[in-house]
Amino acid sequence: MLTKNIYLNSWIKEVSDLTNPKDIHICTGSIEEEETLKQILLNSKDMVKLNPEKYPNCYLYRSNPNDVARTENLTYICTSFKEEAGPNNNWMSPEEAHKKANSILKNSMSGRTMYVLPYVMGPLSSPYSKCGVEITDSPYVVLNMLIMTRAGSQALEKIEEIGGDCFTKGLHSIVDLSIEKRNILHFPEENLIISTSTGYGGNALLGKKCHSLRIGSWQARQEGWLAEHMLILGVQTPDDKIYYMAAAFPSGCGKTNLAMLKAPLEMKGYKVWTLGDDIAWLHLDKDGYLRAINPEAGLFGIVPGTSEKTNYNAYHSIMKDTIFTNVALNLDDMTPWWEGKDDKDPRSMNLVDWKGNPYTGEGPAAHPNSRFTTSIKNCPSYSSMAEDPEGVVLSAIIFGGRREQLTPLVMEAKNWTHGVFLGACAASETTAAATTKIGVVRRDPMAMKPFCCYNFSLYWNHWLSFKDKSLHLPKIFHVNWFRKENSKFIWPGFSDNLRVLAWIVDSCNGKDNKIYTPIGFLPKKDSLNLSNMNISDTTLDTLLSFNPTLWEKECSDILDYFSSFGNYKCDTLIKECLNIKEELQKWDK
Repeated sequence: MLTKNIYLNSWIKEVSDLTNPKDIHICTGSIEEEETLKQILLNSKDMVKLNPEKYPNCYLYRSNPNDVARTENLTYICTSFKEEAGPNNNWMSPEEAHKKANSILKNSMSGRTMYVLPYVMGPLSSPYSKCGVEITDSPYVVLNMLIMTRAGSQALEKIEEIGGDCFTKGLHSIVDLSIEKRNILHFPEENLIISTSTGYGGNALLGKKCHSLRIGSWQARQEGWLAEHMLILGVQTPDDKIYYMAAAFPSGCGKTNLAMLKAPLEMKGYKVWTLGDDIAWLHLDKDGYLRAINPEAGLFGIVPGTSEKTNYNAYHSIMKDTIFTNVALNLDDMTPWWEGKDDKDPRSMNLVDWKGNPYTGEGPAAHPNSRFTTSIKNCPSYSSMAEDPEGVVLSAIIFGGRREQLTPLVMEAKNWTHGVFLGACAASETTAAATTKIGVVRRDPMAMKPFCCYNFSLYWNHWLSFKDKSLHLPKIFHVNWFRKENSKFIWPGFSDNLRVLAWIVDSCNGKDNKIYTPIGFLPKKDSLNLSNMNISDTTLDTLLSFNPTLWEKECSDILDYFSSFGNYKCDTLIKECLNIKEELQKWDK
């Protein structure tokens, strides 16, 4: 008997019979185990040890060049009814998915060790945490999961203590890393994830997006909570009070920078505390307050562009105890390098690129999606409240997007329903880097487009249901750091975004700092702390303004979008949009 949990033992045998490994190892999370796994990867030349003086206990791993990012086109939700998965997901029937996976996994671990990794998402003693077990044949996956989750013996003890089938099952095999055999399959009705022929983090670290968001969002709907693609931060004000916020942003909208915001000197007395950079699980407590926990224990972030100037806290988080994936290597001092790390010309250094080849100056030296994995406790702004088993009470929820003309710098929702509407229609305009077409609006509701496990209309209705469950819900806001004038950004962003967070805190405290408009409450012109900023009155007017005509068109586009979700309709949000459009038509233009 491998464990005291008979359900886990049965599943281990089932997977072993299918994949035929040479041996089975139950992961403990010990230092000795970690060193053994690292040595396996060093011996295989897949991983390189970095300079122990400049980057203590840091390593560089190189993945297969065909396996460097999430593969959304090969990610499936496998539910009994296709429409429940919704047009926001790729769907495959459970029967077809199991048949396909079994054919790929047959003898896939032959000659390899099968690692059984128990883990917990969330603080070990939290009533809101969830257990999982990932079975994998990848030492790299185990090492990353040991950083990203509470894993090993402590997790197994919790699984054995709870008993039964209390855990999400995750089966992963690198197979042969061919794209033809690559699938990321989610079976929410079975509490099961299967990932094949991939080693990339987002596809292979099954506790991350697969469990905490896709399976998590399904469980959250069934159980009455929310699993969200949100950072969690605390804003400490000059009177030493801390206000906690969760925020969701589509890709490229500054999520990590905000989570680890370093306060500018002119706002001395404020401080931002980091509790999570990516995922939040939100639960109502017995008094009706919405509490947030970060289910993760680590940071899995994009490296390029990270420097002391752009994100001081992120940069200093990865100076020790970090696994870098697909960055370049400076052979002169065995240190990692990536575009945006410093002002050096990569052609002037003795670099090997992310594929392990001498860098010739052609293309990027580090892959644009190269990553770091490190403990969140390494972050200089880390808050120990991230380990509070009850979570933190949220004062505010923030949604964001990237809109050059449409959306003001910040606005407060009129009420919970209007706030859900703002999250549901969150969007960004594409840039040349993302597509050949510039300015195309991509809707990414609550930043959950790649991660919501079921039809968005049902998801929005679930969000709306909270207004009938509590009188103490947090206020909802929307921000946009990307307003432009004459093709130039007019808000400096980065550390100055704390000024907006300070306005949000004032609003949560009932300060008279806003005016009503059809699209939400906008800041009074003198209510933002703009001390030591070179922003003209004209620019400020632009930042805080909205164009009713543009918003009428936006409402029409949103209604078209809401109508695209089949027979499932979110009538409440459709009505909200129609009311806003009607009010805009009467508004003084």
